[in-house]
Amino acid sequence: MGSQRMEMRKRQTTGQQEASSAAQAPPDAANRGPNACCFCWCCCCSCSWNEEGNERNRRASYEAKTEGTTDCDQRPLPTLEEVRCWGQSFDKLMKCPAGRDAFQEFLQTEFSEENMLFWLACEDLRKETNKSTMEEKARLIYEDYVSILSPKEVSLDSRVREVINRNMLEPTAHAFDDAQLQIYTLMQRDSYPRYVNSAAYKTLLKTVSEENPEA
Repeated sequence: MGSQRMEMRKRQTTGQQEASSAAQAPPDAANRGPNACCFCWCCCCSCSWNEEGNERNRRASYEAKTEGTTDCDQRPLPTLEEVRCWGQSFDKLMKCPAGRDAFQEFLQTEFSEENMLFWLACEDLRKETNKSTMEEKARLIYEDYVSILSPKEVSLDSRVREVINRNMLEPTAHAFDDAQLQIYTLMQRDSYPRYVNSAAYKTLLKTVSEENPEA
């Protein structure tokens, strides 16, 4: 009986030591849960979210450039000579940032601002040299102004649409040249004559005349 008790005590002591050692030993890496490597887990799970966020940021940046290209409050008042030139030549109006601002405000009243926005977006695309950025801009222009599903769709004939569809197979900086020219001509023939006879243009002409009485 004495020897049996001694043997049981040895077993208990050995078991307690093993349990204590197991509790102090670090957990095996293979048995770690999803939180064991917090950095890796968070990074992997956030990749898709970051890509979606980057896409939203790219579109917001692009729209800010095309739809908010100018700030009329910060741009200085045009000269009387400039405003007079706008009433004589559509080309001169479109070459002047202040002229495009004023004309775009008029287009808003006619609910045809998309024509100017499309033209500006094409101008921006033609200046792009980075291939991936250029392709992204071309895609956004197509979705925003050419797609029949877009509320900002511009009026283009079937021939020009066919040209665009072919160009979009391998987009370049000049994918929308024909369409841009067609919209430019549309604004020149349709909206521009109404603008130079509008109260908006006459008010602007009067304002700059008062600012420059010597002219």
